Amino acid sequence: MTTAAIVLIISVIIFAIFGVPLVWSLALACICSITAGQTLNTLPLLTQRVFAGGLQYSMLAIFFFVMAGAIMQYGGLSRRLVSFANSLVGHISGGASLVCVMACAFFAAISGSAVATTAAIGGIMYPELKQLGYPEDYAAALPAAAGVLGVIIPPSVLFIIYGNITNVSPGKLLMAGIVPGFLGALFMCVICYVLARIRKYPKNQGFVLKNVFVSFKEAFWALMMPVIILGGIYTGIFTPTESGVVAAGYGLLCAVLIYREMSMELFIRIIKESCRTTGNVMILCMAAGALSYLLTIYQIPATLSSFLIANVSNRYTFMAGVVILLLFLGMFMDVGASILILGPLLAPVAAAFGIDPVQFGLIFVFSMAIGQATPPFGTDLFVVCGFSGRQVMAVGKHSLVFCTALIAVILLCMFIPQIATALPGIMA
Repeated sequence: MTTAAIVLIISVIIFAIFGVPLVWSLALACICSITAGQTLNTLPLLTQRVFAGGLQYSMLAIFFFVMAGAIMQYGGLSRRLVSFANSLVGHISGGASLVCVMACAFFAAISGSAVATTAAIGGIMYPELKQLGYPEDYAAALPAAAGVLGVIIPPSVLFIIYGNITNVSPGKLLMAGIVPGFLGALFMCVICYVLARIRKYPKNQGFVLKNVFVSFKEAFWALMMPVIILGGIYTGIFTPTESGVVAAGYGLLCAVLIYREMSMELFIRIIKESCRTTGNVMILCMAAGALSYLLTIYQIPATLSSFLIANVSNRYTFMAGVVILLLFLGMFMDVGASILILGPLLAPVAAAFGIDPVQFGLIFVFSMAIGQATPPFGTDLFVVCGFSGRQVMAVGKHSLVFCTALIAVILLCMFIPQIATALPGIMA
């Protein structure tokens, strides 16, 4: 490994340890590496890669999916989804916890963000769970863990970022998340039900068929959004990028014309938040484009591939090691940052082992996403602790129980790749 390559890796690690913002960490690491290796001839192509990282056509989808999630949260759609889920399963033991998971799954099929899902559904369900007598830490942990579904069930901002940085089709990654995402929701519901029976958690209400029809009527337009998005992508009517525009436009029409809960002031606020979030992501992708280019010309992925192929017995051992590494890093690192740094490094190694790039992309993002619900630095935990006033470590202890359901889905995807690859294969 060359001096420039060693300087690049060490610089990224040192800057991260000292808390330098990620964009500056990546940029400064690239500068240090070029200076140490005296490879100024790479600057013209490096500059092109920087701008190419932020000018990907599919990056447009991030803005519109973030906007669609905010419209769902503030426009009354999320509240109606919770009401509909409550009418379906509220009568079962631990029904309120099942409602929380189902509502997160519904919302995940629209928002593309774990934090948005946790904030929107957790803000509604935490007071209700608490009022029904659920332990407060449990009531806060459930939406934090179920919020992870927000980046697995499409649309998903993280899948788009991963696809852009590793040259894997974002459309195939989005379709790959459908089955594992809903399996995760199902497994979490099973855990909720078992815990409710053991701990004697209360039922929320009796089953009333009339309430199902009334709440379905209220939530119908909100429920149609994921149908339109996924149906449009699956049938080829529009691309994943165009689906973001459709989602935002449809959500806005529902909030303004049907539910009448969207003011101009609120809409401007949503636009500002969406622009801020998208701008941050684009700048990160530009810096990551430079890092990815230098990793390639220094042959770091190729060197790592050769080492692992010579020392790791098979693909399953490699994937297990990656999952353990990512679950650990997810407790401390930002998910987006991990994708931008580790994605270009590990994706070529996975390809060398003959692992389907869509399968590996799903496992990679899923493993990192779980970190958002694990202590000590899970962003979903920070969100729920912000509105509940509970302690991160106390909530995280309960959240880990639900994370086991998500880890079980990852293991299934490792050994049964068709869970991840079947739908993308049909779409192709």
